[in-house]
Amino acid sequence: MTQNNDPNQDPAGATQHFQRFVDENPEPEAPERRPVLPLVLAGVGVIAAVAVVVALVLAFS
Repeated sequence: MTQNNDPNQDPAGATQHFQRFVDENPEPEAPERRPVLPLVLAGVGVIAAVAVVVALVLAFS
């Protein structure tokens, strides 16, 4: 049986190498999602503007 006489043997070496790997290779983050509320409000605004124009045309024609 052979003996390992390495004086620099670190019993937590594997954990430290793994931690360094995790620190240097973070998981890719999902791209930020654009908020939906401004798009919905813009759509409602366009519909309201068209409704006002149609109401004015019908009222004064």
